[in-house]
Amino acid sequence: MPDYDVLIIDDDNHIIRILKEYFEYENFKVHTAQSGKEGLEKIDSIKPDLIVLDIMLPEMDGWEVCQKLRPANKTPIIILSAKTKDSDRITGLELGADDYVTKPFSPKEVVARAKAVLRRLDQSKDGAGEDILEYDNISINKNERSVKVYGEVVDLTPKEFDLLWTLASSPKIVFDREKLLKKVWGYDYFGDIRTVDTHIKSLRKKLGDQADKYIETVWGVGYKFETDKKDKK
Repeated sequence: MPDYDVLIIDDDNHIIRILKEYFEYENFKVHTAQSGKEGLEKIDSIKPDLIVLDIMLPEMDGWEVCQKLRPANKTPIIILSAKTKDSDRITGLELGADDYVTKPFSPKEVVARAKAVLRRLDQSKDGAGEDILEYDNISINKNERSVKVYGEVVDLTPKEFDLLWTLASSPKIVFDREKLLKKVWGYDYFGDIRTVDTHIKSLRKKLGDQADKYIETVWGVGYKFETDKKDKK
């Protein structure tokens, strides 16, 4: 894996020190900031490849940092937070985070997740083709990594896009949650299987009635992209 710049935004010196040590061991170039405001300034000047972001920050919290970055800035974000409720996870993902890790955490796991996010991003860029999937009022462009519903661009996080592409490019195929975790998050993902459900919930909210039409829950198993209505263009 090539060297990457990672920006750790956290006001806890102990957490910064531990993460810095683990990231540098894996040849990351580590930058740090201790407030949301300082973090935004460094994102603008450093242009990191990855951001590890705490939520409870002085001056400007992590939620506001996400809001100010998305959708214009696509740098992957891993939220690192003591907020453990499902509603917090959903908020983070809906604001554009690519992953959500709760405290206390394993620094080794955080670095592994960071590498997985960057690896998928690189693979996506390398493998970009001209693939476009069009179903009725939804269009999914793999090359541009963009989604349009009724002709309007819908802003998805990288993982939401990968999840939608995985389902839509294999219509009628039922994916169980473990398979989706492996395909979208990678084999080295350590997170909870409910991560899939959280992202599907966010996708459904963003895609509106097109999600109701195509993304089906297979109870007790997982999900599939249903095209029985034969409206693929």
